[in-house]
Amino acid sequence: MNCYKYVSPEQLAGVNKYKYRAVDTNPLSLYVMHPFWNTVVKVFPTWLAPNLITFSGFLLAVFNFLLMAYFDPDFYASAPGHKHVPDWVWIVVGILSFMAYTLDGVDRKQDCRTNFITLLGELFDHGLDSWSCVYFFVSVLYLLQWVVWFSFILSHWEKCNTGILFLPWGYDMSRVTISFVYRVTAVVGEPFLFNFLYRDLFTAMIIGCALCVTLPMSLLKFFRSYKNNMLKHNSVYEAVVPVFSPRLLFILPTAWILLSLHPRVLYLMVGTAFASSTCQLIVCQVSSTRCPTLNRLLLPLFVIVMVVKVGVGSCVTLAHVHHGVRVVKQLSNRFHIYPFSLRKPNSDRLQVEEKNIGLQSTERSTVNKMLINIHPSLLN
Repeated sequence: MNCYKYVSPEQLAGVNKYKYRAVDTNPLSLYVMHPFWNTVVKVFPTWLAPNLITFSGFLLAVFNFLLMAYFDPDFYASAPGHKHVPDWVWIVVGILSFMAYTLDGVDRKQDCRTNFITLLGELFDHGLDSWSCVYFFVSVLYLLQWVVWFSFILSHWEKCNTGILFLPWGYDMSRVTISFVYRVTAVVGEPFLFNFLYRDLFTAMIIGCALCVTLPMSLLKFFRSYKNNMLKHNSVYEAVVPVFSPRLLFILPTAWILLSLHPRVLYLMVGTAFASSTCQLIVCQVSSTRCPTLNRLLLPLFVIVMVVKVGVGSCVTLAHVHHGVRVVKQLSNRFHIYPFSLRKPNSDRLQVEEKNIGLQSTERSTVNKMLINIHPSLLN
């Protein structure tokens, strides 16, 4: 398992031709968040690796998820007769959610400061973003979670077909909104977050934006590329292959809900499988190779939904972690870099060689001095 390679030789050969192309038209990002991130990034030292910032933000999101899972494991804390989540927890979750989002935005700014822009950094950033979707929504409806996943996978589907990543508006807006909502909940109480009127209005707004804004804009960009003969795939089948796994992924957890199994295990398992599908799609994007029709994790997920009821989230999570670690390891070796350091393996070897040379010079100098003390003529 330690030697298993998820990235094929064909994909490794394809990454050498890859060029990152992204377009961000979100007013919130352009006029608010980017100026804010440009200021925050100055706090970090220039020796700090961007991927370390990315990973730190991801860990904050994971901590939020675990904290809420402790106080509200079954999403019943707001129901009558149940112990509510303490106000201080909502404050902590709200602050850490925004901090995680800030670190996610700052990491690419650090790339530019350190001149350490790599393909591994892009994969690391977007791969963890896809997994973070399940962690930063620590207490929301299943349908809203899928709207966020839908927007995320749609943008990468666009890139897989057009070669350009159009950053989704919904991602930034949802992260800012949810961090604000958590803090407001601490002030006015949980009924604000789980009030039926508020919940229904918020749900209608999110779904409406996804169906009336995100989806039409994505299809418009797709057809513009088709009209200009800029699509990377010639057949309709090849164009829609990347969405096969996400579509099946929507069907399986819906069956899980109908079976009334543990909700947080569902969130963790589905979010992890979604992140795995997204990472697989990103690797195919950057290597200009064909996207697999189905993700391997969907087979055990199918068996799990049909057969098992408990202890399944850890299996899917471990499989995805193994996939992520091995992909990062392969790409690090390919580009001769460290994932969490700005130093390169070559520079480390040079330092070792210089140190050895220095030790040898010191030893020769010591021997010469001893010979001089014994008999000066021995040096002639």
